[in-house]
Amino acid sequence: MERVEFEITEELTGNRIDKALATLQPDWSRTQIQQWVKDEHIQVNNSPVKPNVKVKTGDIISVEQPEPEIYDIVAEDLNLEIVYEDADILVVNKPVGMVVHPSPGHLNGTLVNGLMHEVKDLSGINGVMRPGIVHRIDKDTSGLLMVAKNDKAHVSLVNQLVEKSVTRVYTALVHGHIPHDNGTIDAPIGRDKRDRQKMAVVDDGKHAVTHFKVLERFGEYTLVECRLETGRTHQIRVHMKYINYPLVGDPKYGPRKTIDFGGQVLHAGTVGFQHPVTDEYMEFTAPLPENYQQLLNDLRL
Repeated sequence: MERVEFEITEELTGNRIDKALATLQPDWSRTQIQQWVKDEHIQVNNSPVKPNVKVKTGDIISVEQPEPEIYDIVAEDLNLEIVYEDADILVVNKPVGMVVHPSPGHLNGTLVNGLMHEVKDLSGINGVMRPGIVHRIDKDTSGLLMVAKNDKAHVSLVNQLVEKSVTRVYTALVHGHIPHDNGTIDAPIGRDKRDRQKMAVVDDGKHAVTHFKVLERFGEYTLVECRLETGRTHQIRVHMKYINYPLVGDPKYGPRKTIDFGGQVLHAGTVGFQHPVTDEYMEFTAPLPENYQQLLNDLRL
């Protein structure tokens, strides 16, 4: 079994242990965590606990993660663009159309397959299907991702995400003419009650905040910069639809009549964080993909 430890921050104080761990490790389901607690794979301050225990600031949660089902995830040369790399972390610029990690029935051509070809060591906290993966972006979203090369770095980066100290800035093209130059969307996000395959703004959803700034206007379209304060699933896509400016090309949340771009026009252009070992603040940027640039040039004509 693989063992990993988390220290509870003030923000997570008062949460049930399953909710706290699901926040720290989004790839773990609360049902899975509850079962691990019952099986005594999880301890708080070196003692077994019940599933309904609430955590406190400074609690040390240790998790002995059972061995996952083994899949043969092969290394592939996918010509990844690695923007930065050292002994602990790397930053990679994911292209449009690439899935971040394998899943049953989809074991090839993912970012993880490419990382395994480029990098000898990746953190093992998320198991064999998601080595090194700290956070994700959608298949049709391009841009920068942090990757952990060891478990210490992984935990540090996850904690920074929880504490909202990671800088994540996206560029999005949306339908409509946004008249004001900037704004903030503060609206909770959860599963859509009518379509479980979608996310939506719902009263009982998780706290979600997106700050946006207008970069350029093209008549019936607006180019915006979106800065994430939280990182919910499909957050920018859901929030921009919520204020009636859905993303161009978005097959899930956009209008039927849109520009055929092969997916939402969204690019994760900037990521910034404290280095897990040196504590130095590091920030990286990646330019818009060529097809994104060409689309904007066409709109300017």
